[in-house]
Amino acid sequence: MSTSGLPALPAAPAPGRRDVTARLRDALLGASFTADGLLELLGAPAYAALARSETVPALRATRGDTPLEVLVRLFLLQQPVPHARVADVLPVEECLEDGWLVRVGGASNDVAATVDVRPYGGPGGEDWFIVSDLGCAVGGAGGIGSREEGVVLGVGGASTTLAGITVRTPVSAALDLGTGSGIQALHAAQHATRVTATDLNPRALHITALTLALSGAPAAELREGSLFEPVREDETYDLIVSNPPFVISPGARLTYRDGGMGGDDLCRTLVQGAGDRLNEGGFAQFLANWQHVEGEDWQDRIRSWVPRGCDAWIVQREAQDVTQYAELWLRDAGDHRGDPAEYQARYDAWLDEFEARKVKAVGFGWITLRRTTAAVPSITVEEWPHPVEQPLGDTVRAHFDRLDYLRAHDDAALLEGHFKLVSEVVQEQVGLPGAEDPEHVVLRQNRGMRRATKVDTVGAGFAGVCDGSLSAGRILDAIAQLVGEDPVLLRDRTPAQIRVLVEQGFLEPAQGA
Repeated sequence: MSTSGLPALPAAPAPGRRDVTARLRDALLGASFTADGLLELLGAPAYAALARSETVPALRATRGDTPLEVLVRLFLLQQPVPHARVADVLPVEECLEDGWLVRVGGASNDVAATVDVRPYGGPGGEDWFIVSDLGCAVGGAGGIGSREEGVVLGVGGASTTLAGITVRTPVSAALDLGTGSGIQALHAAQHATRVTATDLNPRALHITALTLALSGAPAAELREGSLFEPVREDETYDLIVSNPPFVISPGARLTYRDGGMGGDDLCRTLVQGAGDRLNEGGFAQFLANWQHVEGEDWQDRIRSWVPRGCDAWIVQREAQDVTQYAELWLRDAGDHRGDPAEYQARYDAWLDEFEARKVKAVGFGWITLRRTTAAVPSITVEEWPHPVEQPLGDTVRAHFDRLDYLRAHDDAALLEGHFKLVSEVVQEQVGLPGAEDPEHVVLRQNRGMRRATKVDTVGAGFAGVCDGSLSAGRILDAIAQLVGEDPVLLRDRTPAQIRVLVEQGFLEPAQGA
């Protein structure tokens, strides 16, 4: 399948030709065409610039003729390279036959790549390769390299964010909805026995097959269709991930970003449909945009999306007013570089859309669902725009484990429990210099979500001595004696604070608690 105006996409490796892909992979690795190799060749500034789709520093750093420089010019900078020079590095005739390369320049006998092939380091040090359309490896300040409707982008910030927050436990079946270049399917293939990848764009499925094959990963089951349409009614999964076309836009110009539904209906439909597709204890994790509508609480709006039978943790990472939002995605498509009148008309169309829907801002964030049998599922919706430490998959899983613990323990059981202060939590005392007592005490995490929370004197003292050896009740009795407070009253009012500290990850149940 070829999208009009783009170079022909190489055929997905057939079973009889998979050896060619394996030889190409070996050749790339043999030339150190890896994330580490690129960093060493280009240096940190040029390497970072390339990740922003800025190619000038990399062009300056690859004026030599080593195998690695040849590959960078060929696959990352989309420069024609003499056939003879490529033949020294790659199985060139097989690559031409399978469509990875094409002849260009007539008598010059140069060859050029038909797709972008970008090294990508896996979480366990794996050397992977992400295939995408030429000039579309990541979004850049100047917009994507093509405005073709079916263009397939490579790895951008959203892709790596979703990969980082995904829970990575061994599972039987994983589903990647809207697979794009295949990055989420590639990650899932490392811990799922079976991976199904879907996309409305057949070109994306084609490129996903290339990404998996060139990365040496098991093949996924590829299905064409929108959202859950390609999934049979009797199919359920242990993990569902999606970086969907979540952009709230007037129309559906670009398949990779514009869902074609009104407002945030695509994200809502995706979230609401996930519950019935999850096995017990299974996770569904999405990136999403949602509207902030006049007269509505945005948190209530998102809560209404959560399907029955699911716990949910929803984190808003950013909110933009409608003008900022429209400008961001106009730049993404490169509209700011075209005709000013056309740019203004498109901008007006965005604002007309938002005005009609009474949208004042758009939020962006993460949505995690977990299938549960609990009588009353837990739904946490919060705003957290502060820096976090990726990967967060273990942090996400621990959040839901703590919910299970708190749900199973009433206040009396909580006081019988033993807790430990989580490692990497520090205590800060805040107050005027020279003051006898601090104005307040702050507990701060240096890992994961990097939360900070105020605690009172009792809370600070309680957290400070939690090492798992004493029950919560006995610690509170000791604190009551120290501060001269009635121990019964202290036991009555403190469990709520303990619950907050556990839920937010400052305290964890001790082993066997």
